[in-house]
Amino acid sequence: MEKKKLIGIDLGGTSVKFAVVTIDGNILDKWSIMTDISEEGSLITPSIINSLKTYMADHGYKAEDFVGIGMGSPGTVNKENGTVIGAYNLNWKTLQPLRESIEGATGIPFFIDNDANVAALGEQWIGAGNNEPNVVFITLGTGVGGGVIMNGQLLHGAGGAAGEIGHMTVDREGYDCTCGKQGCLETVASATGVVRVAKDRAFVYKGESQLKDSILNDEPVDTKVIMDAAKEGDKFAISVVDEISDYLGLACGNIANLLNPSTIVIGGGVSKAGEFLAEKIIDRFKVYAFPTIREDTHIRIAELGNDAGVIGASSLVLAETVN
Repeated sequence: MEKKKLIGIDLGGTSVKFAVVTIDGNILDKWSIMTDISEEGSLITPSIINSLKTYMADHGYKAEDFVGIGMGSPGTVNKENGTVIGAYNLNWKTLQPLRESIEGATGIPFFIDNDANVAALGEQWIGAGNNEPNVVFITLGTGVGGGVIMNGQLLHGAGGAAGEIGHMTVDREGYDCTCGKQGCLETVASATGVVRVAKDRAFVYKGESQLKDSILNDEPVDTKVIMDAAKEGDKFAISVVDEISDYLGLACGNIANLLNPSTIVIGGGVSKAGEFLAEKIIDRFKVYAFPTIREDTHIRIAELGNDAGVIGASSLVLAETVN
């Protein structure tokens, strides 16, 4: 098995990323194709199969050279059946029998899980989780997702929805969420949520601020602009980041009080603010965490970037075949 390799696939709305990975987590090669969501997404699976078979033929690989293929996918994933449904960004409204299709076409064992769970596995394995058995991953992107790994195992829950960290309530009188609830973490800590908070607070902030002026003048503002302004000392921007950090510190405190992980990893586009954001979250985390937990749980910024998905997907193979 040591000579065999893993294939990781990160399926997204704009591209499908592939990687050939060693069983130690080293990427040997990677490539990507565009995600063709036309015709109700019916072309996606055939294009993945074609890309895999072409790559294997071009590089002289056979099915027996691989332990398995792992994939992270949006939507509702049934990992036991190897199916996906409700991945609306892919136009997948009906059940997609991915294992049957991909394993049948390649002859390689196929495993699949939710994309946030898979990214969690990647960060836990060779990223900021340091291969520790108890790690929680929070991804701050267009939405807020997460994955929970306890005793080396991904938690899926009774309905497969464990790790929906973005829908923890952090403000009972907060913004309406697309899920139908109110005050979810996603409404304030996602990339769109951070901008929403900044725009709303700009109208009531009394002090001088270049960021406030930009917002009031309808200039383009995104999370990076807000974080950079805070780093440069803009007091309004700092107040926005402090508010976001309080919400995240509350969420992390509640997660840690319940699960006592060794590490909570913060990833996704918002996390590109790096240690500046991490330090603020840690300060608020200490307010909300049980005293013992404060010492046991560390908050770290994700390390794998865009490779988290393919590395995590490949590690899914090991998780399913070794454990």
